[in-house]
Amino acid sequence: MIQRSCKGFSECSCNFFSPDLIPAISNNFVNPDTIFSNNEMSLQDIEIYGFDYDYTLAFYSSNLHTLIFNIARDILIQEHRYPEGLKEYEYIPDFVVRGLHYDVQKALLMKIDAFHYIQLGTVYRGLHPVSDKEVIAMYEGCHVPLEIMSDFYGKSSHGHTMKQFMDIFSLPEMTLLSCVNDYFMKHNIDYEPVHLYKDVKEAIGDVHVRGIMYRAVEADIEKYICYGEQTHAVLRKLSENGKKMFLITNSPLDFVDRGMNYIVGKDWRDLFDVVIVQADKPSFFNDRRKPFRRVTDKGVLLWDRIHHLEKGQIYKQGNLYEFLRLTGWRGSKVLYFGDHIYSDLADLTLKHGWRTGAIIPELRKEIKIMNTEEYVHTMTWLQSLTNLLEHMQVHRDAASQAVIQHWVKEREDMRSQAKDIFNPQFGSLFRTYHNPTYFSRRLSRFADIYMASISCLLNYDLQHTFYPRRTPLQHEAPFWPEQTSAGAMNIPFQSTRAGSE
Repeated sequence: MIQRSCKGFSECSCNFFSPDLIPAISNNFVNPDTIFSNNEMSLQDIEIYGFDYDYTLAFYSSNLHTLIFNIARDILIQEHRYPEGLKEYEYIPDFVVRGLHYDVQKALLMKIDAFHYIQLGTVYRGLHPVSDKEVIAMYEGCHVPLEIMSDFYGKSSHGHTMKQFMDIFSLPEMTLLSCVNDYFMKHNIDYEPVHLYKDVKEAIGDVHVRGIMYRAVEADIEKYICYGEQTHAVLRKLSENGKKMFLITNSPLDFVDRGMNYIVGKDWRDLFDVVIVQADKPSFFNDRRKPFRRVTDKGVLLWDRIHHLEKGQIYKQGNLYEFLRLTGWRGSKVLYFGDHIYSDLADLTLKHGWRTGAIIPELRKEIKIMNTEEYVHTMTWLQSLTNLLEHMQVHRDAASQAVIQHWVKEREDMRSQAKDIFNPQFGSLFRTYHNPTYFSRRLSRFADIYMASISCLLNYDLQHTFYPRRTPLQHEAPFWPEQTSAGAMNIPFQSTRAGSE
């Protein structure tokens, strides 16, 4: 590659190259079942384990996203009087990634980095990309000011024009938004983007609120839920080691019971000390007013005041402050797992000092891509070009500048190639071209640890301490020894035994 890049340039330009500027290709690969740490944490200190349900204990097949898309699309047509032509659109499984922002007023879907900069090449109107020139003109650059960003939970509220999609369930919503915008533009229909956004949001909400999705999953559970034998193994391992466990979910009892029967077995309640359904997170973590109500097996709500949260019983609503008062489960001895960084984890770590674990199912796919020869070679040469540009830009003669400009163009091409390896439209969930994404920034702030699924816990004993790798700050780098990623490459020796328990 180096020779190819040099070909045709002057001899003095080729003398730029130094072995020190070209990093060796790493043969170390990341294990997809690794648990990654943002903050030092020992499982030895954890006495109580809490879980969300959807995409934490239960994982769904792609059929569920197709179902949500189709039902919401039909609601738009039948109840909101949208054109029948929308039925031409089917769900596109790999069009979007989680964590994207949607400009409600401009009807643009985009990826934004940790510094509020739009990643050029990832801005879409409908199903088609918007040119970099047009994006820069609309936003007077690439920066999105704080005052138009979404609120703390990623929602677009009064005074904000950006909505961030952090939920895995939002993938069909983003796709539907893109398809409806595409239809209106293709047919030259004049429309108000804000109304379109609100209608799509309401239609997607109706799929959940009316119970349509829940009934469909319960009726054909094998089609929609991925069998979770390892979920059962994780819960059993924790139980056998004397750990307390609880479940807090926004889903209704019938839906959770049907799923847990399938994943864990009819005795699933015996594993949990407290089960709370229809919790209405994130308000569950902030609203002190809603009391707990006990739910019978037939779904009947009882009126008696709750003085204790009893094992084997099911509770609805409530709030975290009452939960803390009734259980005494406070502080860093509690570890709660969830997939939604805002609704599940943010308040717990910021306000209550619980430990938090983010479940990021996309992580496994991205790591497998990172382990491919194509990706390793692409990133190695991309880093090489960046190092070359950084060191050689001081040469101002015409021949040198010609080489440097060639490298700049090649680097731009390589960056696009690296993006496309993950997703042709939006790239990696975790990175823009070089910076962490806005999603990554929130993940590192609100999650002590993160992993692809809770099954990763089977690879660690319950005395294990997670240490975040101490990567250098920019001003520390010249004095820092070579960084290795050994912690991410190998699972502790316990792994094979724990996985087969």
